[in-house]
Parts: sequence; C-alpha cells; structure tokens
Amino acid sequence: MSETIAHSTDVPAASRDVGQILQLEEMSFVRIRSLDFERTVALFAVSPLEEHGPHLPVGTDVLTAEFFTLELARRILQAKPDWTAVIAPTVPLGASVFDAPGTLRARPRTVRHLALDYGAALARHGFRYILVTNGHAGPFHVLALEEAAATVSRRYGVRMLSVSGPVLWKFLRARYHHRIEPLLGRPLTWQERVALRGDMHAGLWETSLLLLIRPDLVDGAYATLPQVTFTLQQAARKNYPLRLGNCMGYIGTPQAARAEFGEVARTILNDAAWEIVRPVLEAPDDSWQQTSFLYKIPFLRTGFPYAVGAFGLIVLGWMLARLFTR
Repeated sequence: MSETIAHSTDVPAASRDVGQILQLEEMSFVRIRSLDFERTVALFAVSPLEEHGPHLPVGTDVLTAEFFTLELARRILQAKPDWTAVIAPTVPLGASVFDAPGTLRARPRTVRHLALDYGAALARHGFRYILVTNGHAGPFHVLALEEAAATVSRRYGVRMLSVSGPVLWKFLRARYHHRIEPLLGRPLTWQERVALRGDMHAGLWETSLLLLIRPDLVDGAYATLPQVTFTLQQAARKNYPLRLGNCMGYIGTPQAARAEFGEVARTILNDAAWEIVRPVLEAPDDSWQQTSFLYKIPFLRTGFPYAVGAFGLIVLGWMLARLFTR
C-alpha cells in the first residue's frame, strides 16, 4: 500500500480521507466532523523535554514519541487501508524527569489532567479510538497517562489507550531481548551484552534510536562516553543520573550505540505497539484494555493520597456523628 500523509484542504468529503494520515491542526472543524469515526483513530503524544546527557538533545523523548506515533499510524493503515489516522499535536511536558536546563517538568496530576482533557475533547467531538503515545519511561508519567486513558474511556464510552504503559516497561525490563539477535542477524558480542545490562537513560538504546531517526542531533562525543551504572540506593536521590560517574546525566553505555540497534528497537517497539493496539480497534469486548504493572499498584496512582484523605474525612465524620448522637 502506498502511504499518503495528507496536508489538509478544507473539502468536507470523508471519502477522500480514507487510507490517509492527517494532521489535526491542519484540518477545519467541518472536515473533522465529516470523518467516519467508526474507522478513524486519533493519536497524540505526551512526552517531555528532558536532559539526555551531553550527547543527545533535550527533545529526545519528543522526537522518539513523534517518530513512533507516525510509525504506528502507518502500521494501522497497512492493516486497515479503509481507515483514517489523525495525528494531533504533541504535548512536551512530563513527570518523573531528570531536571536540568531544557527539561519541562510537570506534576503527575498535571500530566493526568492534561491528557484527560485532551482525550476528552477528542471524545466529545466524535473520536471513538484514541491512542496516547510517549517516549518517556518515568514511572509516574506513565501512570498518569494510563489513569487519564482509563477515565476518558469510562466517562465517554470510547477506547482510549496509553500505548507506552504496556510496552516501554517491558522493553526496559528486557522482556523483548530474545528478539534482538534474530533481528541483528548475528550474536551479540560480550561488550554489547554488558552494555545492554542496566541501560536506562540516554545509553545504548536511546542513542541508537537518535542515530537512526535524527543523526544530525547526536554529538559525536557519544563514542567516547564511559559506561555509567547505578545502585538502588543511588537511584533514590533526586536527579541521580546527574550525580553519577562523570555527572553527565546518562545511565548506560552510549559508546556502544549503533544505528543498527536503532533499527532493532524500531522493529521491536513497532511490533509490540501493534500487539497492544490491534485489540483496541478489533476486540468485541473489554479485552483491549491493557496497562503496565505499575497501574495495578493503587498507592502509586496520582489520586491515591486524595482518596485516602477523603476516606479519612468520611471516617472521621462518621465517628463524630456517632459521638454526638449517643
């Protein structure tokens, strides 16, 4: 199938949009209203600007999120050529970030409310399938997006899913590592195996992805950066990558990065995302709903302290009522 990324003209004809990737900000409300929402998927990224060492731009998470948003839209249309994909603008804010010049940090509740309102606006105006993408693995950021998606889905009777929740943490926890060697077409070297262990932030994987999608933004000094590792005790400190080793804000082994690893990551993440997204578009029941393991831990969620406080007030009110009505 030949792909078309359309740049909109205001012709209110839904049929002309089938099989295309459209940019929401380029469309008139009349054209948006004319879409066949039963065969249209909306995608938007919430992924922060954040420090990524001395060799990668602060926009690394934004650039990767936008890259994979487009890749996912292409994959959807490849499988469903009679559908339309609408990509909406990216929000470059995030929680659980390492704070240095250029980082745009937001509170988890801010991320949750923002993604919730964004998704709700799309749902109110007709979109039935909404995908949130993200290139940032900060735990409270991932959770905030999952909470927002679950709330919008429940309130508006739509299917909104945060794709990064089920995918990114499996990737970082090496759940897909068995796919690396078949995709490389060769065994991993001992040095590469060492580099993959503990690769968390601006190391082998992220540097390789940027070498693939935006090599012009990767500082060549990455090839000389030594490996930086951490302990759980060190990870408890604020902005800990900026306090480790050479204090350059990365964790892992950037010097092991290669564009071929970026291509491997591209394939693994695309396949993993499609495995998650396909049920959203096709499942006849609620089996499409998937989350990260973090979402299953209630006290980690952004609303948990407020829920506990509200419950405490209710209990206190009940006890006072019992006291004064005796």
